Amino acid sequence: MEKIIYIVLGLITGIVIGRFLLQRLLKNQEIAAQNKIKKMLKDAESNAEILKKDKLLEAKEKFLQLKAEHEREINNKNNSINQRENSIKQKEQSINQRIENVNRKQQELDASKATLEKQIEATKAKQEEVAVLKDQHVQKLETIAGLSAEEAKNQLIESLCEDARSKAMIQIKDIMDEAKLTANKEAKKIVIQTIQRTATESAIENTVSIFNIENDEIKGRIIGREGRNIRALEAATGIEIIVDDTPEAIILSGFDPVRREIARLALHRLVTDGRIHPARVEEVVAKTKKQIEDEIIEIGERTVIDLGIHGLHPELIRMVGRMRYRSSYGQNLLQHSREVANFCATMAAELGLNTKLAKRAGLLHDIGKVPDDNPELPHALLGMQWAEKYKEHPEVCNAIGAHHDEIEMTSMLSPVIQACDAISGARPGARREVVESYIKRLKELETLAMSYPGVEKTFAIQAGRELRVVVESERVSDAAAEILAADLSNRIQTEMTYPGQIKVTVIRETRSVAYAK
Repeated sequence: MEKIIYIVLGLITGIVIGRFLLQRLLKNQEIAAQNKIKKMLKDAESNAEILKKDKLLEAKEKFLQLKAEHEREINNKNNSINQRENSIKQKEQSINQRIENVNRKQQELDASKATLEKQIEATKAKQEEVAVLKDQHVQKLETIAGLSAEEAKNQLIESLCEDARSKAMIQIKDIMDEAKLTANKEAKKIVIQTIQRTATESAIENTVSIFNIENDEIKGRIIGREGRNIRALEAATGIEIIVDDTPEAIILSGFDPVRREIARLALHRLVTDGRIHPARVEEVVAKTKKQIEDEIIEIGERTVIDLGIHGLHPELIRMVGRMRYRSSYGQNLLQHSREVANFCATMAAELGLNTKLAKRAGLLHDIGKVPDDNPELPHALLGMQWAEKYKEHPEVCNAIGAHHDEIEMTSMLSPVIQACDAISGARPGARREVVESYIKRLKELETLAMSYPGVEKTFAIQAGRELRVVVESERVSDAAAEILAADLSNRIQTEMTYPGQIKVTVIRETRSVAYAK
C-alpha cells in the first residue's frame, strides 16, 4: 500500500515538475521567437533603407539622362531653326537681288521703249515723205505713158497670167504623156510584186464529207431500228446522211460546211461512245454545236492576231471565224480573205496608203457571205452594213461595199480591195484543182509511204484512191506488214487532204529464182 502511495506521489511530483519545465521551455521559445522577429524587423528596415537609397539613385540617374536627352533635342531643334533661318535669309537676299535686277531691266526697257517710240515717229515721217514722192513719181509716169496706174497694173497682170497659163499647159501635157507611158507599167509592176510576195496554198471545197468507220456492222447501229437513229441525226443537224454499199464509209451531204462538220463530229462521238439512240443523238448534237461555236470564235481571234488587226468587234471576229466553214466557188472563204488582206497590205505599202486599214478591209470584204439568216441583199452591201453597224472606219466600209461596184468608190482603198479580190480568186489553183496540184498530191502520197523502213516501191493508182506499197520480205514480216498498212492509213488520214477515201495495200512476196544451164 505504501508503495502505491509512493508511486502516486512520485507520478504527481513528476507531472508537476514536467509541467513546470514545459512552461519554462515554452516561455524561452517565445522569448527567442520575439527576439528573432525583432531582428528580422531590424534587418527589413535596414534593407528597405538601402533599397530606398538605391531607387533614389536610379531615379536621379534617370532624371539626369532624360534631362540630357531633352537638352540634346532642344539643341538639335535650335540648330535646325538656325539653319532654316539662315536659308530663309539667303533666299531673301537672292530675291532682293532678283528684284533689283528686274527693276534695273525695267528701267532699261523703259529707256529702250522711249528710244523706239522716237524711231517709230521718225520712220512714220519718212514713210509719209516717201509716199508723197511716190505719188509725184506715179503722176509723172502716167503723164509720160498716157495710162493710169490701175490700167498699167491690169495689163501687166493679164500678160503674166497668159504667160503662166501657156507654160502650165505645156507642163501638164508633158506630165500626162509621161503618166500614160509609165502608169500601166507601174500598175503591172505593183500587182506582180504583190502576187510574188504572197505565197498561199490552193484549197477546194465541196458539199460532201466522208465519215470513215471501222466495219460495216456499225452502219446498222447508226441507222437504228426502222431508221430512227439516222432520222434523228438528220433532223438535228439538217444534213443528209447517205449509207450505201461503200465499204467502211458513210457520206454526209449538205451545202452548209458548218452543219456537215457538226454532223461529222457528232457521228464520231456517237460511234466512239457506243450509245446511239434519238435522245443521245440530240444531246451529242447540242454539245457539238456549242463546241463548233467556241471553235469559230477561237479561229476568228487567232486569225486577227496572226494578221495584226486590233480593236475588231467581237461579232465581226465571230463572222471571220465562220468563214472557215464557207466556200466561194470551191475556194475556202477564210483562206481567200487572209490572202486578200495580205495582198492589200502589200499593195497599199507600195502605193503609200494606210496598210492597217487596207489589211482590215481585205479581211472583212466578204463577211456578207456568212449570214445567219440569208438576206436578199448582195453580200458586198450586207458586209458594208455590218461594218457600219460595228463602227468600222468609213474607208473600210466603202471598200467592202464597192469591191463589186454595187456603190461608188470614195476612197483610194476601194480599188485596191477590188484588185486584190480579183487576184486571189483568179490565180491558178485557187478555185479549181489543176494538173500540177493533182500530181503534187500523188507524189506526196508516194513520198509518205517511202519514208517507212523496208519499203521498196510505192504506186499511187486509181487517181489516187489506192496506194500500193511493195516491201522487202527480208526486212518486213507479215505481222509488220499489217502494222505498216494501219499506221500508213492513219498518217494519210491525219496529215493529208484528199477527196473520198484511199485504200492502202501492202504487198510482201518471196521469190525463189534458179537457172537451168
